[in-house]
Amino acid sequence: MGIENQDLSATSALVIDGNPNSKGLLVNQLNEFGVGTVRQASRLSDARELLENMVFDFVLCEMYFQNEATTGQELLDDLRRNNLLPYSTVFIMVTGEATYTKVAEAAESALDGYLLKPHKASQLEERLFQSRLRKITLADIFQAIEDEKFSHAAELCQQRYDSRDLFWLTAARVGAELMLRIGEYDKAKALYAAIVEAKTLPWAKLGVARALVGSGQLTHAVDALSALIREDPNNGDAYDVMGRAQLELGNMGEALQTYQMACNLTPNSITRMQNLANMMFSVGRLADAEKLLGRAALIGKDSKMFDPQSLVTLAFTRLAGNDRKGLQNCVDDFQRLMGKRPKSDKLTGQASVIQALLDIHTGQNAKALDQLKSLGALAKQGDFGFDMACNCLALAAQLAKRKADASFGEELSSTISLRFVTNRPRMELLAGAALAHPPLSAKVREISAQVFQISRDAIKLAMQGEPATATVRLLSAGRATLNSKLIETAGLLLKRYASKITNGPELEAEFKSLTLNFGENSNGRAGSDQPREAGGLKLRIGNSEDV
Repeated sequence: MGIENQDLSATSALVIDGNPNSKGLLVNQLNEFGVGTVRQASRLSDARELLENMVFDFVLCEMYFQNEATTGQELLDDLRRNNLLPYSTVFIMVTGEATYTKVAEAAESALDGYLLKPHKASQLEERLFQSRLRKITLADIFQAIEDEKFSHAAELCQQRYDSRDLFWLTAARVGAELMLRIGEYDKAKALYAAIVEAKTLPWAKLGVARALVGSGQLTHAVDALSALIREDPNNGDAYDVMGRAQLELGNMGEALQTYQMACNLTPNSITRMQNLANMMFSVGRLADAEKLLGRAALIGKDSKMFDPQSLVTLAFTRLAGNDRKGLQNCVDDFQRLMGKRPKSDKLTGQASVIQALLDIHTGQNAKALDQLKSLGALAKQGDFGFDMACNCLALAAQLAKRKADASFGEELSSTISLRFVTNRPRMELLAGAALAHPPLSAKVREISAQVFQISRDAIKLAMQGEPATATVRLLSAGRATLNSKLIETAGLLLKRYASKITNGPELEAEFKSLTLNFGENSNGRAGSDQPREAGGLKLRIGNSEDV
């Protein structure tokens, strides 16, 4: 059965092409196939806006656009990286003869297809038919995902892979992605490794590395990623995952270089510009961060890929550069953002930080200090995130630098460090945020050492035969500091020494209560506003949320 025998009247398509003739041809062919709604875009910026706000069944996109630095492939990568392209959307790249190899590789990466120009209607029909057939064949898997039965969906994927049924490779990739997201790293690694053995695919090798990072095997992950990058130096996602692994190992300098290479590969990627700029800010390279964030804001501040936090960081760099006009632009841009989401508490807090920076620039330090105290009063609330923790430390550092009540800054840095330092990278980022006032940055490291010591002492005590006492101490410290790592470690001890802890049920109840509000999977966890993971798939159906 071909596409002409399928009812496509309820489907929608987007054609992205700067050439009116080829765009018109594609639109006419889609209309002939019976596609209900066909939208058009001549520029990638227009296409990006449409794709961020609407869901299409089909997207046909030209690879290269005259007078545009960004390519269709970069648009696809950015959409996938930011979870803005549902897996149910069929994305077909269109290209000329000279770029066949590159687009074929891109199509394999995105699990859809390519269309080589000049093409016949029958060739486009075949691409659309195969993609629709895949969606129908895997309907039970995606229904399970939509019903939030993620473990069941992963099992269905594993079954299809094991039996080598139709679209087994697609099912394997989706299944491995599900396993990563529900924390079954060993299963995900085994499935990715099996795919590599059966078919040597870059995304499968990257999946193995992602599983290694997720399970904490960072050195092995770096080795696997190094090999992948040697084979494919243009694999931007591999650099993203490598940077994450290096950051978690505490190698800030290496991570910065890696993020720089990823950004060099895709200089118009809004996401990578922001990631690199935030790293630069953390190590004190404010001028470089300002250039990148200014460019990201210029080309993407109206995009969903643009993180409002980037405007806050940009404001800090402009204060450092004594740029009054630039600071005011940040205030104005943020007000426009808030106009779209007036009830967002997070945006309201970020706007307060930017206004405080403008107050500092105009010499109103007392007013800025009042803003900081208001924000600091929220530091123990569940929805006070890691970004805001960094913002408050950076603001406190600016005020302490100007001798506007350094004592409050020290008190706030203690509260924030006790809660948010869960590993060395977090410590480096928080200390980097306070670099404007070195004593405050040193205070972060001092408090961090205390947090690490609490965890080490508890583990040592448990190994010496007192797991109950160790668990009680960790839960007590977790309750006092709201530190998710201390809470998590208490849970691990409860699980490992269950037979030796007589009051286990009581402690388990307290652990679950703390985890619900402040654990790694709670809404208020320390890393809730961290970037999305590189190399992953969007597993959304229609308008439903992803895993």
